[in-house]
Amino acid sequence: MNKINDFISFNPQRHTHSKASESYVEVTFKYESGKTFEGWIPVEYRRTGLDLKTEQEISDYLISIYPFLNPDKRKEWLAEQEKFWSSEKPNAGETKKVFDAISNGNWTCVNCSISNPNWARRFQDIKEFGYTFATNTPVKCPACGKRSTFLQAISIPRHHSVDGNGYETWSPLLRKRIISTLNNYDSYEGKVGSNLLPDHKFSEIRWDLNTKETNKDNMSQTEIKAKFQLMTNQRNQQKREVCRNCFQSGKRGNVFGIPFYYQGNENWAETISKTGKDAEKGCVGCPWYDLEKWRKELIKKING
Repeated sequence: MNKINDFISFNPQRHTHSKASESYVEVTFKYESGKTFEGWIPVEYRRTGLDLKTEQEISDYLISIYPFLNPDKRKEWLAEQEKFWSSEKPNAGETKKVFDAISNGNWTCVNCSISNPNWARRFQDIKEFGYTFATNTPVKCPACGKRSTFLQAISIPRHHSVDGNGYETWSPLLRKRIISTLNNYDSYEGKVGSNLLPDHKFSEIRWDLNTKETNKDNMSQTEIKAKFQLMTNQRNQQKREVCRNCFQSGKRGNVFGIPFYYQGNENWAETISKTGKDAEKGCVGCPWYDLEKWRKELIKKING
């Protein structure tokens, strides 16, 4: 353990949660009351833009959050969250139940504690609301005996810039406009389809605090065509995995195993930022970024 001072120490060996592109360090915080906090603190956390590279950056961050994790302040933190849920999210009944089940600050087995079969989606919503969690999976639970996901709520203030990060949303009206403007065209299949979803061409995994924009109901057709394409939920999930792998490995994806890129090659350009608005330049040419343009460029190349 690296000792920062008499009260704070951490293990620089990181634990990673690759699916969420998060990493954590184990910490021990000691307080004058004799109480301690032990757990994993995120040092890479995409939703809040946290990306600590050096041990000095980690040390400075741990010092800054140390006061909030004093066990004596936990009741105060929970009371603040009750106010948030009642005033800001009064209709989030099922999501609030999931939050209540995992907000105790201890490592919590989701199999033992959560009855909602869609807990993962609810958990994503909770993180979008600005909450910070550590995730350890899969772990064999000593109580239920199953391999499960364990979550630990980190009781620091909610990320106040959360509205500037994370997944964009759109109103039902705009969703209909996007689908209508794009003529129900399935960008993956290359034909008119059904049960299609708007997909951001620029993958959310590369967004930072300044990337998310407001999707206004009166967004122009030109803006819609530049920003969105349509695909099924299955393909949308497939794209998320491809983009996550690209983010972590620097290798851009392909479609049908065809190694064709109308701009660049399979490698993420080292001269382009990994995150932020400028990162969109690195997505251009990848088939998943704009499937229809990729298809047309491939056909153009085949025809000479």
